[in-house]
Amino acid sequence: MKAKRSAKRPEDINAALAAKKGPISQFLAKNYHHFNAASLLDAAKGYETHLKAGGKMLVTLGGAMSTAELGITLAEMIRQDKVHGIVCTGANLEEDIFNLVAHDYYERVPGYRDLTPADEQALLARHMNRVTDTCIPEMEAMRRIEHIVLEEWVKADKAGERYFPHEFMYKILRGGKLKKSYQIDPKNSWMLAACEKNLPIIVPGWEDSTLGNMYAGHTITGDVKNVHTVRTGIEYMQWLAEWYTKTAKKLRNGEGSIGFFQIAGGISGDFPICVVPMLHQDLQRTGVPLWGYFCQISDSTTSYGSYSGAVPNEKITWGKLAATTPKFIVESDATIVAPLIFSWVLGH
Repeated sequence: MKAKRSAKRPEDINAALAAKKGPISQFLAKNYHHFNAASLLDAAKGYETHLKAGGKMLVTLGGAMSTAELGITLAEMIRQDKVHGIVCTGANLEEDIFNLVAHDYYERVPGYRDLTPADEQALLARHMNRVTDTCIPEMEAMRRIEHIVLEEWVKADKAGERYFPHEFMYKILRGGKLKKSYQIDPKNSWMLAACEKNLPIIVPGWEDSTLGNMYAGHTITGDVKNVHTVRTGIEYMQWLAEWYTKTAKKLRNGEGSIGFFQIAGGISGDFPICVVPMLHQDLQRTGVPLWGYFCQISDSTTSYGSYSGAVPNEKITWGKLAATTPKFIVESDATIVAPLIFSWVLGH
């Protein structure tokens, strides 16, 4: 006699969930059953479950996700309160605004793998800075922003005021000086969405960015007298420690927790996840809970000694995740995967 199934197949469960959603979600439920595709859908469902339980989500952005126009889905996630904080590289902070004001001047290079050194030199001569298959125009994007942000740096410097990098960006967006230069639909800018929500943003290693380099230059020339006018690194960690402690305390009363959704590797992921062991081991705040959800999208090959390629279980030994924390890793291209996960959470 044929054995009777005691439970529905995963694809049946996913189909039932997707029935209440839009066509993208239904496509995922119908086609994504195995391997990285299944991990993608599991991570998306886990994200949704985490939020429904009253949790908050911190999203980290490595790579060049802003130039890849992740803002098309990330901005909507922010507006719908599916994201409660962002940690990003300095490049992602500024490149969303570069894209906002200079998109029409961007150039795509489909055959970038075939470029010769001479071809690259020709792009440099035209002040076109290449990010994989996309060239960012220096004069229309970087120098236009530099002129406006320099005014804010100098103003703060003269007043003896200090702000974080993202706070300067918020000042510029709220001031409206760039509005006449918008070249994309503003609803597709995640920085504009974050600014409207006054979303917490943490930018570790901001010095490693175009604007960070420009700021260093202006402190050397003396345009900005106090190098500390822009707050960075350690102060960001201090701020994150207090935000995590206070947010976790509020959520614990409602049985929620803080989740960690990591896009790519590098400092944007490494920096914030360490706040929990710091709180426990260095500040003795042992009552602060661990991260309650973890997902990483990365094409880094799992390997010895590679932080970006480390599987989530390794983080248990460092006091970052619990053995019971829902953990997901999708080994794929984040420019493909992240918009699909966000689309599921948004019900698209």
